[in-house]
Amino acid sequence: MMTLFDQFEQKPKQHPYAPLAERMRPSTLDQFAGQQHLVGKDKVIRVMIEKDRIYSIIFWGPPGSGKTTLAKIIANSTDCKFISFSAVTSGIKQIKKVMETAKYHMQQRGKKTILFVDEIHRFNKAQQDAFLPFVEKGTIILIGATTENPSFEINSALLSRCKVFLLNKLTQAEIEGLLQNAVCDKDRGLGKKELTIDSKALQLIARFSDGDIRIAYNILELCASALEPAQKGRIHADLVESIIQKKSLLYDKAGEEHFNLISALHKSLRGSDPDAAVYWTVRMLEGGEDPLYIARRMVRFASEDIGLADSNALTIALSAKESFHFLGPPEGYLALVQAAVYLALAPKSNAAYKAYNQAKKDVLEHEAAPVPLHIRNAATKLMKDFGYGKDYKYAHDYDQGITDQEHLPDTLKGRTYYRPTDRGFEKNLQKRMEYIQRQKKKPTTR
Repeated sequence: MMTLFDQFEQKPKQHPYAPLAERMRPSTLDQFAGQQHLVGKDKVIRVMIEKDRIYSIIFWGPPGSGKTTLAKIIANSTDCKFISFSAVTSGIKQIKKVMETAKYHMQQRGKKTILFVDEIHRFNKAQQDAFLPFVEKGTIILIGATTENPSFEINSALLSRCKVFLLNKLTQAEIEGLLQNAVCDKDRGLGKKELTIDSKALQLIARFSDGDIRIAYNILELCASALEPAQKGRIHADLVESIIQKKSLLYDKAGEEHFNLISALHKSLRGSDPDAAVYWTVRMLEGGEDPLYIARRMVRFASEDIGLADSNALTIALSAKESFHFLGPPEGYLALVQAAVYLALAPKSNAAYKAYNQAKKDVLEHEAAPVPLHIRNAATKLMKDFGYGKDYKYAHDYDQGITDQEHLPDTLKGRTYYRPTDRGFEKNLQKRMEYIQRQKKKPTTR
């Protein structure tokens, strides 16, 4: 009679007509691609598996990065019982039944149970709380997989009992290698079809999949099934484009065109040209560029070329990044376009950028410049005896909260790093700085 535990523990044999992505799923660490910071020689996950010392962990990473695969490799390598289910289809009643079964196996057979929960962020607080006592007692070892930030999606009590491992998006080179293996593999892949694939077609699939190996395998499988006899088993870029229905605007992200396009966007923003900024943003998005790379460049631009002339620009850029992360493509692209328009129209200033460079120069040339005694904190009597905090002027005790006190090291007295422009909000900051300087020249009174 099949028990509830057996129902979950059973590992169905792989069907020969299973999707390519499932057939190519690694079963050992040696077959696993990417995440070398976790599974490389002497790295933490490899050591855990080799020594069969598994503890509760959360795999956090983008889709197709190997979270589920790592959990299944652990299942194949450990002496523990293994249960796997999805947070999408499992409720709290089912969780409790599984926990009771795990408790039985611990008490009667002395075996721990590894419970793998895919998309664990989809469990609500009550469902997550159901795990807690069993994780605390060691009845189960929880392995969760999530694409969302565990800090926000996993209960703090449960999270504190798990080690979080961050999985990175697979690189283009890693995906290209996996695809090539799938073309050649006669046991699990497409090798029996005697296919060939052009390098440009490989690049096209790898870039379009954006680090998600499942998407890459699905496209490759569709290409293989769409081949006409006249094509003689050759997968080429035109076929890939027809499958993904996307014009080939892709470019070498490590080559000149990549830098040409990002330079065009940056200079369009700096030149206050919203139309060109929109064009170059969309050109890169449609060309397969990582949207978060574009977002990071916008955040940098907001600080470097706008700064305090419009302090809201940085907020807009960061919000665009978060909006894309929340929505994903293609809806999230609009947030990036919106940010591009705002940044292009915002008043420009590189005053903060120049202040940073000038201060950095002094920091490197005066590395050992000591903190003036009067602005050091006298945390102990001994420090006070040595003059720490002596003659410090507490600004709130003075007229307008301004004193003539020096805060820079003695070797840098009088230095001016930040020089605001007369554009945007910096015009107000300029007036404020001039007012502060006038106040400092007056006799300070409490």
